[in-house]
Amino acid sequence: MDINLSFLGAARSVTGSRYLVEANNTTLLVDCGLYQEREFLHRNWEHFQVPPEKIAAVLLTHAHLDHCGLLPRLVNEGFRGRIICTRPTAEITKIILLDSAKLQEEDASYKKKRHLREGRRGPYPEIPLYTVADAEAVLPLFHPVEYNRPVEISPGIEAVFRDAGHVLGSSMIKLTVSRKKEKRSIIFSGDIGRWDRPILPDPTIFSRVDYIVMESTYGDRAHTGSHEIGEQLAEIVRSAFAAGGNIIVPSFALQRAQELLYYLFTLGQDGRIPDLQVYLDSPMAIKINQVYRRYSWLFDREMKAMMRDAKSPFDFPGLNLVETVAQSKSLNDIKGTVMIIAGSGMCTGGRIKHHLINNISRPECTVLFVGYQAEGTLGRHILDGAGSVRIHGQQRPVRAAIAHIHGLSAHADRDDLLKWLSRLSPEPKHIFITHGEAKAALIFRQFLEEKTGFRASVPSYGEKVNLE
Repeated sequence: MDINLSFLGAARSVTGSRYLVEANNTTLLVDCGLYQEREFLHRNWEHFQVPPEKIAAVLLTHAHLDHCGLLPRLVNEGFRGRIICTRPTAEITKIILLDSAKLQEEDASYKKKRHLREGRRGPYPEIPLYTVADAEAVLPLFHPVEYNRPVEISPGIEAVFRDAGHVLGSSMIKLTVSRKKEKRSIIFSGDIGRWDRPILPDPTIFSRVDYIVMESTYGDRAHTGSHEIGEQLAEIVRSAFAAGGNIIVPSFALQRAQELLYYLFTLGQDGRIPDLQVYLDSPMAIKINQVYRRYSWLFDREMKAMMRDAKSPFDFPGLNLVETVAQSKSLNDIKGTVMIIAGSGMCTGGRIKHHLINNISRPECTVLFVGYQAEGTLGRHILDGAGSVRIHGQQRPVRAAIAHIHGLSAHADRDDLLKWLSRLSPEPKHIFITHGEAKAALIFRQFLEEKTGFRASVPSYGEKVNLE
């Protein structure tokens, strides 16, 4: 049996998740994600390492842009196979790709005008990475499947999608390759969720597998618990009221926005924060909220009970949904303390940049990070303490208070990752540690080997291994 696995993304980096599997005369991809770290953006423009028309299927773990965001380029270059994922993932990915394509077009147009005005050229072409038409061409290729039901990819290759507990519809994919009497299994973890978190069930745990490709985003640290998250958020809100400034929250539209609303709703219900006007300035997050409502049967027990009692964190007094550009601009005129939640989560584009321009230089305001900020992104520069940052071509002094709540991440931390591996018996043949900055991945590999004795490695970008 001959199985080749190539690491075409998220190898010693956090974003750009993409793994190529070649087995039984079949070529398939697991994920097809967009790079978001500045130093790796050029990879988004490169041609795929294998002709897209030769790829039989893409198995999609979930709808975050760094896992699905390069699908329009794959289709544009000739892919015509199935995109296999859960139903919520299919619905949310469609929303995210269309939004991403629109932003790509707008960003290219803006940069072209600005560079012309400044008499210079940027490092990348002043054209969209892909267009709305490219994104629309992806939509007919989705092939939704249910959790826990085997699906045949090709003769001798079967996939089963298990709940990852990360975002709505997220999956861990167990791929089984069979030939004659031989059989090998590989688990692709996607992004692993956390235990005892709001809204979604705990991640699925496996007991037996030959090979694992697993994430390590937070493999070098431990998160704070749910109680501490509520306390931290309440303190930040109270401090902002005392200072008289706004709270600007860069947030991913998928899961992070919903979980933040959950905490704000419960804190308000318990009287632990002042009456706060919350503006969800993200048409994409608003649409995703609607998908969450449609798939509420996938929530955990506590969240289902809340919804039955008509207590929804997606609709509460003080929550304002901002959809149009005009509505978004009008937020600049509001006096007093409000919270504005907008994308993108790493400040790489979208409406959050405009809100940062209007608030980051005001000492009474707070910029609150509630998610991971990859190296090289604007969000990471702000979080690392930059005295000024470049936004829309101009340097802006950073005078606002900068806050960060680590525990709101939907990613498993070091201890969660170890727990996810705790029931494996016998031990897997090998674990490939991906989807983390090189330092975090290498620290987790050492931690894992010390705790379990499992054989593990941190593959490099483009590395190809034979699983025999």
